[in-house]
Amino acid sequence: MLLDDVQPISVDDHVVEPPNVFVDHIEPRFRDRAPRIVERDGAEGWLWEDRFYPLSFQGNAQTRRFREGESGHGADLQARRYEDMIPAVYEVHERVGAMDEDGVWAELLFPTFPRFGGTRLLDAEDKDLALAIVRAWNDWMIDEWCATYPERFIPQTLVPLWDVPAAVAEIERCAAKGSRAVLFVENPHPLGLPSFPTGHWRPVFEACNETGLPLSMHIGTSSGLMMPSPETTPSVGIALCGVNSMSALGDLIYSGTLNGLPNCRIALSEGGAGWVPYALERLDYTWHRSRYDGLLNTQLPSEVFAQNFWVCVIHDRYAIQNRELIGIDKLMWEADFPHNDSNWPNSRKMLAETLLDVPDEDAARIAEHNARDLYQFPRV
Repeated sequence: MLLDDVQPISVDDHVVEPPNVFVDHIEPRFRDRAPRIVERDGAEGWLWEDRFYPLSFQGNAQTRRFREGESGHGADLQARRYEDMIPAVYEVHERVGAMDEDGVWAELLFPTFPRFGGTRLLDAEDKDLALAIVRAWNDWMIDEWCATYPERFIPQTLVPLWDVPAAVAEIERCAAKGSRAVLFVENPHPLGLPSFPTGHWRPVFEACNETGLPLSMHIGTSSGLMMPSPETTPSVGIALCGVNSMSALGDLIYSGTLNGLPNCRIALSEGGAGWVPYALERLDYTWHRSRYDGLLNTQLPSEVFAQNFWVCVIHDRYAIQNRELIGIDKLMWEADFPHNDSNWPNSRKMLAETLLDVPDEDAARIAEHNARDLYQFPRV
């Protein structure tokens, strides 16, 4: 069970950037072109390179402030203005208050305007400006947001996906500043970028192997979730989001991306974990029997998983029941605040119910200690 002295750490939460982030933190020579909040047609959004990006925030009945006449479902879950969100979505002191109410000790935050893996910045016409935006977001996250409550937030950082040497340099810069993770994509190919099997990304993985910073691969960073047809409800992709993580796992292993990189650690974010035993069994079986070219991994897939991968759960009883098959040291917990999957302000209560029949030591590992170990984030 979850004992009272356990400090739950959520390894997947989200922040909507406050309006001042880029203007305040970007290099002075780019300040007049930094993304800034403007209003158009009754909505607030980011203006950047003459493009308008409406605020993008899908909350739930607890984190979204609904207007008169809104139903609380479907498109109404999308915020149009900052005042449509509870302040904890974008203000650090309010966020810590919401975490205290929720029973969550620390969070690992994903961006919103740049998108979860920084893919928005691929839109840039001026790549020097885009790199300055990457650095500004990272400096804000490390030096302002996380530094305000260093025991409560695990800093992670963006990289410029269009420039591998610059990405390596940013990983090294931010590692020296105290970053604990690197935001990355689960599959670069749908974004028009080289795939994992090409070896294009090897220097990025080597940099993470050297610095010890885990790569955070969030579902949907390959441009979306599974949509079998144009008529399919988006709820299919949301419910079966683990398919994205399964695909990323198989591609990364079979491509040999992790060959010789024992310290390169990958966290598959928001993909659940109940599917892991089946996926590993199938990957091993295929690896042994395959007569097709292209399987480049030098270790058994299940061994690569045990060495290089971590997974997380929100509410996943199958994963908890099969924790020994997954690896008790591989399971972490997430709250997904403030998105629709979030259980705020009852996250700790629901986590405790999920772990009720789990031995105390295992429960503490899932709720707290695996995250502390992976992200090198010790208790103070």
